[in-house]
This record gives sequence, C-alpha cells and structure tokens, in this order.
Amino acid sequence: MDRLTLSRIDEDLDSQEVGALCFLCSDVINRKRLQGVTDAKELFLRLEERGLLDDPHFLSRLLQVIRRADLLSLLETNGNPPPEADAHPVLSGYRVLLYCVYEDLTQQNLDQMKFLLSGQLGRRQIESCKTALDVFLEMEKTGLLSPLNLDQLHEVLLGLDRGLAATVQQYMLGNTQQQQATPPSHISMDHQRVNAVLQPPQTALSVCETRPGGAFTTPPPSEMSVVSVISCLCPADGGRSVFSDAQSLAAPPSSLDQKDYYALTHNPRGSCVVFNNEKFLGKELKDRAGTLQDEGSLRSVFGRLGFRMEVNNNLTADDMRLQIKELSRRSFVEDDALVVCVLSHGEKGCVFGTDEVGVSLRELTQPFTSGRAPTLAGKPKLFFIQACQGSDYQRGSVPCPPTPREEEGDKENRVEEDAGRTPGETVPTDADFLVGMATVQDCKSFRSTSTGSIYIQELCAQLMRSAQSPENDDILTVLTRVNRAVSKGVYLSYKQMPEPKYTLTKKLVLKCV
Repeated sequence: MDRLTLSRIDEDLDSQEVGALCFLCSDVINRKRLQGVTDAKELFLRLEERGLLDDPHFLSRLLQVIRRADLLSLLETNGNPPPEADAHPVLSGYRVLLYCVYEDLTQQNLDQMKFLLSGQLGRRQIESCKTALDVFLEMEKTGLLSPLNLDQLHEVLLGLDRGLAATVQQYMLGNTQQQQATPPSHISMDHQRVNAVLQPPQTALSVCETRPGGAFTTPPPSEMSVVSVISCLCPADGGRSVFSDAQSLAAPPSSLDQKDYYALTHNPRGSCVVFNNEKFLGKELKDRAGTLQDEGSLRSVFGRLGFRMEVNNNLTADDMRLQIKELSRRSFVEDDALVVCVLSHGEKGCVFGTDEVGVSLRELTQPFTSGRAPTLAGKPKLFFIQACQGSDYQRGSVPCPPTPREEEGDKENRVEEDAGRTPGETVPTDADFLVGMATVQDCKSFRSTSTGSIYIQELCAQLMRSAQSPENDDILTVLTRVNRAVSKGVYLSYKQMPEPKYTLTKKLVLKCV
C-alpha cells in the first residue's frame, strides 16, 4: 500500500481512534511492539512489518469497525472480499466484540466497572486505565478475560448495562457463530534449545475469511449493530463456538451406565493442576510468550467442567517433582478424577523445569498409579502435555484416494479406529490413564506468542463444544476432533500432529457443572 494513502488516513485519525486500532491489532502484533504507538503512521509501519498491509482489506476492516467509512474511499478494495488465501489476515471477532462494548459504555459505567474490578486488578493498574479498552487489556493480563473466558466481563456488565451484557452473552452462546476468527499472529515452538537449529522465517497464520460460494457485502458501519459487525467482519469458525450452561443437555454422565462410563458424582469433580513454565533461568531456553493465554483458557474450561483449579507457575525441575509428590499423597476419596496440565519446553520423553533440567513424563504419571495412589484406583487420570518432544518437523503428505469400497466402509469404521487403543512408551502400565501429547514423539509443537499454543487452545475449544453439546461425546472423541483440527493447520510451513495415549477402561464424558 502506498505511503501517500497511509499518510492521508493518518492525518484524519485522532489519538483515541489510533488507540482503538492498536487494541484491535493486539492479536496480530506483539503488544510490546504496540507500546508507545502515538499515531497511525507508527501503527502502519508495524502492520507492514507483519505483511498485513500487502492488500487493503485488513485495514479496510479495521476502519469499518471504528466507523470511519469516510476513509474507505481511499482504499482500492472496490467493495470486493479478500481473495482466498491461507496467508490472509483475519480480524478477531473476540476483539471486535470488546471494542463494541467499549464504544457503547458510558463514562459513568466505566467508572463503576473500574470500581468493581479494583479488588481483582489492583488499585495501581485500575488508576492507569483511561478507557474500557485499557481495562480489558489489564483483565487479559491477569487471566480474567480471554476468548474462552468472558464470564467475568458478562457478570460485571449485568450490573451496568443489560443490553451490553446480552450482547456478550449472545457471543458466548455462539449465536454469532464466532469465537475468535483470528489465528495465531506469531508462532513459536516449545523446543528445547535456543541455539539448536536456525528457525525458519516466522509468518502470519490465518484462515480464509470469505464465505463458501462467493462474496458477501456489509452494510455501512453506521448501520451495523454489535452482532452484525462481528458476523460480517469475522465469519463463523465452525466448531469453535462456546455455548451457555442454559442450553438443554443430554443426560448427565452420572446417569449413564456405570459399567461403560466413569462415575462423575462429586462437585467439584476433582483437581485440575496446571504447571505453567514461562520464564526460564538459563541461556539455552527462551521464555514462553503466550503461555498465560493457555493458563487462562485452562482455568476457564476446567473450572466450568467442575474442577478445582490449582496453578503452579515457573517451577524448577525439583520443585515440579516435589509438587507432584505432594499431590500424589492427597486423599482422592471425594474426587472423581484428576487432571494435570504441563505447559513448558520439552524434548523426547520429558519436559523442562525453569532451571532447564528435564522431568521425565514417567515421573509425572507414576506417582498416581493405583499402587501409589490407591484412592485414585479406578478413576480417570488425565495428563495434557504442551511441549516439544524432539527437534524434527512434522510434514504433510497427500493421502491416497480411497477406492469406492473403502469410501463406503469408512463411515462404519471411523469411530472404532479413532477410539482404538494407541500404544506408547510413556503410558503407564496401570489402568485409567490418559496422556494427551501436543505432538507425536520426536517432533516439535507450536505456540502463538499472543494467543497461546495451538494444541491447548484447540483442546479447550473442543472440550467446551462437547460439554455444551446434547450428545454424550467421550474424551477420546473430543481428542480425535482436536487431532483433526490441529493436523489441518500449517504452522511456519510445517504440520503438527497431537497424540493421545491411554489405558482408560471406560468412557469419560465431561459436562459443565
């Protein structure tokens, strides 16, 4: 895009509008890069660095959201939708929603919101917030707000503006069929060593925004409601919608045949313990930017599934072993299940503490076998590991087309094959374990530095989809969907293939409590 056009747009934007554009771009540009941006020219330079101004459509959508239709005439979009391309940037429906809430929030309601949140955000942070957008950013930093966790915002808005609360609830219900259309803006790898292998150039990841079957048109921004803005600018992201507890559900797991299903009768169901290593003390492992988004999503999802949340941040290898040992010594008589999530760097068969010392996967699971933790015997023990398991890249290949006979039988065999036993070296020999790995052995896993890891974010989205579905989908069905969704993506020109390993003896169905 030529600099003269950008300069003319810059001249017509005030500082408040520039701040709004920065907020809308915070999923596609690292927030540190947005700090100190005072005019549109600086923002445009950062967008150019990311290749987001190669065509005018992304900027056009930004201007539509902030209701500057008068500036659209400067952009040569001709009213056509962007071309279908994997590298085309898509504006986040979640961030558009927050902007629309900000735009309709009165100063009085903003002051009341700041007062209600002061106990959770801290007085200094609240006093530094000049607008609702600043408040939203502070909520995101503390894990109170994320694409999968809008409950706190909805609760606050209920006491301030029921219309805005209804808009947020409608988004949560999935009526807009959009949770977060923007894909990861910057991808990193949970690999073991900074100086191991030169990384390939980092590129923006995105999905196609055009609807199947042709173009779509949008009404003038001045005529667009909050919901229509999100719907038009950020089309449906099939399968990622989050639904409400108020929806009718199938029979709860506790009413299912206990011969085939694990019993889930206690509230809370048990503990979900997260080990989140972000900051590393040595020189060989990079800090894991974006992992706080994973932590927030896990808090939200497993909290709604009825689990007590416990988070351990930035532990050394010895501290991780100590916490695992103490956890295994608890009585689980009143618990139905145990969930352990580990977010860190890793290599084959292990994850790293912040001191760059490895903890083997066996050390994580073995303390909870029926012999060592008898009150967990016969109960499901779920471990989700977000970490690389080697230095190789997962590559794609074109599958052989099925014969007509194979195609005919595929529907009958697919469920059985997806739910079949997956052998693996790190699965304990004792029963009732499930270890969900972000990647297969010897390969890397990927993480967005702004929105979280590919695996954990997809896992959380699919868990919530299943939890609010009228079907009683078991955890293996959920993980099969995760496998399918993650495997379809392309990350830094490579693929990622998650791998569940299990010795479950019954089906596990997780629903919201």
